[in-house]
Amino acid sequence: MTLQAIDLSSILQSKLLIVDDQEANVMLLEQILLREGYQSISSTMKPREVCDLHRLHSYDLILLDLQMPDMDGFAVMEELKKIEQDSYLPILVITAQPDQKLRALKAGAEDFITKPFEMAEVLVRVHNMLKIRLLNKGLHSYNDELEQRVRERTADLKEGYQETIFTMTRAAEHKDEDTGAHVQRISCYSRVLSQALGMDEEFIENIFFASPMHDIGKIGVPDHVLLKPSSFVPNEWVVMQEHAAMGAKILGNSKSPYLKMGAEIALNHHERWDGSGYPNGKKGEEIPISARIMCICDIYDALRSKRPYKPAFDHEKTVEIIIRGDSRTQPEHFDPVILEAFKLMHQTFCTIFDEYEA
Repeated sequence: MTLQAIDLSSILQSKLLIVDDQEANVMLLEQILLREGYQSISSTMKPREVCDLHRLHSYDLILLDLQMPDMDGFAVMEELKKIEQDSYLPILVITAQPDQKLRALKAGAEDFITKPFEMAEVLVRVHNMLKIRLLNKGLHSYNDELEQRVRERTADLKEGYQETIFTMTRAAEHKDEDTGAHVQRISCYSRVLSQALGMDEEFIENIFFASPMHDIGKIGVPDHVLLKPSSFVPNEWVVMQEHAAMGAKILGNSKSPYLKMGAEIALNHHERWDGSGYPNGKKGEEIPISARIMCICDIYDALRSKRPYKPAFDHEKTVEIIIRGDSRTQPEHFDPVILEAFKLMHQTFCTIFDEYEA
């Protein structure tokens, strides 16, 4: 599995396990998935077999019924956590009880489908979860390989790792960016701003490699929302905001300092100093400094870039908006110390943009 191989063919070759005590439900799900082209579908009506099966086959997705005799879906999830302690738990729960959905998500499930099944819902949720699962596996597999190589030749590894990150992030960025140059600019903005703030060398290196992964969660946002040329309606805005938490989930639970900071930035880079951001409404120093730095870098590049809803602004107009504000952006959104550093060295941002302009 490579980071470049997450396409429809890879998704359809994923290994799935259906767990339900009702044979009719198992047969229906199998038929839905087989008609869609999925090639590796297993099933069991015995929940106590699930962990042994998963140890043997390492399923990419487990469709797990919650209401089963002898051992319910919640108990199965607790056992699976012992196997997947340091990685993504690939569980899509099946439930007919609305009040169980929140409990299931808190217990470790990544998503849910409801009974009676709607074919379109089943296919969309399975497809999206497998995209995230395969990306997660690729990230962690490749990260393990890179950590082995770092002991052999550190300098070459860093250069290769940077290229890998840029390639990986284009999987999300190409959907709403004109070019992959955006992620290269973000790395450079973050580095020079961190230097201006007097951060130590370890932090500067980490943010240089981590910052391009800030929007990796967009890979899970449907195109009709992500590419919409007009303003979002409320439910679309909710879907769009989910990319922050999704990105953190994709990058989380890694030993790599780059992926750890990448997850931190992905989750928090839309938080604002005054508490008006998302997804958690964090305020002030509750927001990690890496994300506070990333916030102003991302806003600068977004203002300089063409979007479906706006033209590209020049450097002078962009700096004026960040410092003085407009209808969308206010200086209160930024850490005051970071904003002052930006004011002193904003011309460096302009130089970086010109160097990596599309």
